[in-house]
Amino acid sequence: MTRWHGLLAVGLLAAWPAGPAAQAATDGLSPPAVEFSFDGPFGRIDHAAAIRGFEVYRNVCAACHGLRFLAWRNLADLGFGEDDIRRLAADTLVMDGPDDTGEMFERSGRPSDPLIPEPFPNPQAAAAANNGVAPPDLSLKVLERGAPYVYGILIGYEDPPEGVDAGASYYNPYFPGSVIAMPKPLWGEDVTYADGTLATIEQEAHDVATFLAWAADPSADERKRMGLRVLIFLLVMTGVFYATYRRTWTPVKRGDADL
Repeated sequence: MTRWHGLLAVGLLAAWPAGPAAQAATDGLSPPAVEFSFDGPFGRIDHAAAIRGFEVYRNVCAACHGLRFLAWRNLADLGFGEDDIRRLAADTLVMDGPDDTGEMFERSGRPSDPLIPEPFPNPQAAAAANNGVAPPDLSLKVLERGAPYVYGILIGYEDPPEGVDAGASYYNPYFPGSVIAMPKPLWGEDVTYADGTLATIEQEAHDVATFLAWAADPSADERKRMGLRVLIFLLVMTGVFYATYRRTWTPVKRGDADL
């Protein structure tokens, strides 16, 4: 493989979204056909939607699901200022320690602390509080299953059809097996959006899926920009090389080159 072939491969890989986010499959009903701003190699995260999704996540989803791979300081990538990040982090309590006496203690959050800490002390406690199933950390869920899957799960709760007994769980056709331990998390108007957007179930689900897409790969937009720059560079250099080739070898082929 030549150097230019290698650069082309880098450009294509950088521009194309990582993981199966665009077409993740599920053992249940196929995910809804829903569009996201970040779809495709030239898509970008809608920061306004991601910020709204963060508000929904921390007010609703964070009661059960952590995001252990993100810190408060990562919100700078969504346009949050340093003062806002410090204030938001300080509004949370973080278990720290042990101190000099060997005791754990609570303190105000810092920008370096996890954005959404684990809500339960251990998996056993998480399972005991949630129908025997520990809620998973959702840091990489969009890379694993895709944003349409997350959206489908959040809007898909319905009464089980005749002959299906969900027991103490719930029926959701988008979930593998269709029986899910998690109760319906969104009901519409779960939050009041600061930008005035109407908080319907569909809007909240779309915003949360957008936020989780950003959370799973905060550098995706920059990688796509880099890939586009590489592709443009390669196209320009291809034109230059072709022009040089024509100028150098066309006289030789006609037989009138200086010998």
